[in-house]
Amino acid sequence: QEVKIFRALILGELERGQSQFQALCFVTRLHRNEIIPSESMAKLRQKNPRTVRQAEEVRGLEHLSMDVAVNFSKAAQLSSHIHNVCAEAKEAIYTREEDVKFWLEKGVDGSMFEVLPQGSDVPELRRCRLCPDRWKPCICSYSLSIQWYPCMLKYCRSRDAGGRVSSYKCGIRSCQKGYTFDYYVPQKQLCLWDEET
Repeated sequence: QEVKIFRALILGELERGQSQFQALCFVTRLHRNEIIPSESMAKLRQKNPRTVRQAEEVRGLEHLSMDVAVNFSKAAQLSSHIHNVCAEAKEAIYTREEDVKFWLEKGVDGSMFEVLPQGSDVPELRRCRLCPDRWKPCICSYSLSIQWYPCMLKYCRSRDAGGRVSSYKCGIRSCQKGYTFDYYVPQKQLCLWDEET
């Protein structure tokens, strides 16, 4: 279904009344050229697998408004991986309305999605960092960075005996990318890290 899943586990602050950890899942559409096919990865051997790698390309920060909640019990038809990856985040799986439209066109059951309150619908809904009351709903912001992932294939050129140039797959290009997700929470207590930013 062309699905990309981000999972974040955030350690809780017990002295502030939080549980041991909080899990979040962000589900978005995976575009075709975003990551290289797994078949290509399997064929390309990695030299020095224990080396700590630096990304060759830093891709810009992507800011995503996650305005729809995903029902965990119905999400398997969107991706079978959601059941395993998001098991701890059953009540905190988010996606975007524009991605939902794409999946609905592909025949996914719309009953798994619930549109969340937005700042434009609820004027008193503020960003969590600006909300003084810990028990009020607000728009939370969570940022993460993927330091290294295989984003493109590398092609090398060779000449045959007749002098003709041909290209062949000879490696993987790596990228780094940052994401910021904005999403609704029913109380600021679920977004205490947003105070520090």
